Amino acid sequence: MTVVHPIARAWITTGGTGAQNYDEFADDAEITAIIEANPHSALGIEMPHRAPESRGKSFLDALPDAVARLAEAKADGSYTPAEQVVVLYRISAPGDEPAYGLFAMVDTDQISTRADEPGLVIRNEDVFIAKVRERVALAESLGHLLSPVLLLQTGRGDELHAALAAATEAAGAPAATDTDQAGRTHAIWLLGPGPEQDELTGLAGGGELVVADGNHRSLAAQTGGLPRFLAVVTTPASVAIQPYNRLVSELTTTPDELLERLGAAGADVEPIDGPVEVPAAGGTVHLRLPGQGYAVRLPGTADDRLENLDHALVERLLLRDALGLDPGDKRITYVGGDYPASWLTGEVDAGRAELAILIAPVTVADFVAVNLAREKMPRKSTWFTPKARGGLVVAELPR
Repeated sequence: MTVVHPIARAWITTGGTGAQNYDEFADDAEITAIIEANPHSALGIEMPHRAPESRGKSFLDALPDAVARLAEAKADGSYTPAEQVVVLYRISAPGDEPAYGLFAMVDTDQISTRADEPGLVIRNEDVFIAKVRERVALAESLGHLLSPVLLLQTGRGDELHAALAAATEAAGAPAATDTDQAGRTHAIWLLGPGPEQDELTGLAGGGELVVADGNHRSLAAQTGGLPRFLAVVTTPASVAIQPYNRLVSELTTTPDELLERLGAAGADVEPIDGPVEVPAAGGTVHLRLPGQGYAVRLPGTADDRLENLDHALVERLLLRDALGLDPGDKRITYVGGDYPASWLTGEVDAGRAELAILIAPVTVADFVAVNLAREKMPRKSTWFTPKARGGLVVAELPR
């Protein structure tokens, strides 16, 4: 039996509802601006307190607004219902190879977070529990899931990739398309019960599934007692890992004292002449402080692959030890690869932040090795692209 299943009752976009997922933004004002420009965006449901008409409300106080917006979207034809379907998914852009995926439901009891916990779904990062609670409250209020967990099929990825490519090629015109902020086209096709659906769900569930994006959403499914969660199962050939940087709005010490503390901890600190960019390879992180950039080689721990990852060293030695900041401190913003180095350094130069930390992307080899060992990646350390888009396929939960 596969752990990947059709969506019993789905709501499929008719256009205009697609959105970046709620956790892809470095600035909440961007969410409000997107909803204001497109009131049909699923962001208005996923982040109800950021919608223009709900500003000033807390997340929990705005949940009735989210329920009303989803009901309105169904009533005005923004979504159309379908039963017992999986949804073929293709993301394409000029000059790039297409990315493929399959919208489906996945068994929650298959989630494994450590070596002695059985299950085919490997969750690989620590999470912020406040965000998990919000996702649980949203699912309970809506009775629907709008934002999928992105799962990487590591066992039969090549077979799944070829099968999805062939299926989309033969499927004709898509049920809907959507264009994201980077100009990529997201297309979906419905696939009902039958041998082809069985083949694809079998391939999608045919090996270990690594959570590439959606650690909070997958834990919310567990915490909320959901038997299954909405996912897009994709393939290694469909994704890449981009940098995941940090921005600190307010330092707890002076820049000189920060550099002195890093040096005292064993770091090598060298000034950077010219623009501060993302490092070309791991082992060194780049800092932008007001007026100056620095290359910093943080000292690692002997023979500990996980603790020597740059993101782990930054969290432990720079944020915790040198600045005294917990990873969940509101002064830290986790900035994914959609934002270039110039944006981060520009925030410091404009005085809106006091420190930018630029970190080389995790390698796929390190990501796979950590997951197969059932260890946890550091928080916010892997920014997979292209992202599965929220609001295209909505899963109605059983009551």
